[in-house]
Amino acid sequence: MGTPQRHFEAYLAQPGWLGDALGALETQTGVNRSYLATGFLGFVGLYLMFGYGASLICNLIGFLYPAYVSIRAIESPAKEDDTTWLTYWVVYGMFSVVEFFSDTFLYWFPFYYAGKCLFLLWCMAPFSWNGSQVLYRSLIRPWFLKHHQTVDSVLSDLTGRAASVASAASREGVLPRSLQAED
Repeated sequence: MGTPQRHFEAYLAQPGWLGDALGALETQTGVNRSYLATGFLGFVGLYLMFGYGASLICNLIGFLYPAYVSIRAIESPAKEDDTTWLTYWVVYGMFSVVEFFSDTFLYWFPFYYAGKCLFLLWCMAPFSWNGSQVLYRSLIRPWFLKHHQTVDSVLSDLTGRAASVASAASREGVLPRSLQAED
């Protein structure tokens, strides 16, 4: 099977943008690619703990890569990758809502952004027991299955009300001409 260090080194040696970039940097500097990657990860980790703008860096880590692979998943013919990344975005959205209401308190915890970044990395990790799958299966899916009919009913009612308000506003001339329904 191998040690985590061997898995890490094998991952860094794979062809692709990361392996190619590290190979070029290794050639130019003479420093082993695993040391370069470890140094970079250490720098980012320390920055997340002590740096200014750690919130932005953490949110970029939690957004940029998942957005990129989500677009690739949309463009691929396979369905499994779509499900994987939709699950990530559901968990990310739920986490963002919870974080919004608790941010005032969480912000004061030491190393909060480092912990948040580790959580987001766990949620997007490329294995079957990643955070998105675990949280979706254990918390979100059971809640959804229990309450989805009520939520569907409320959403249907809200959609109907919004349509009737828009129709009434259109008839009374409140909406701009470009938004009014053509008769």
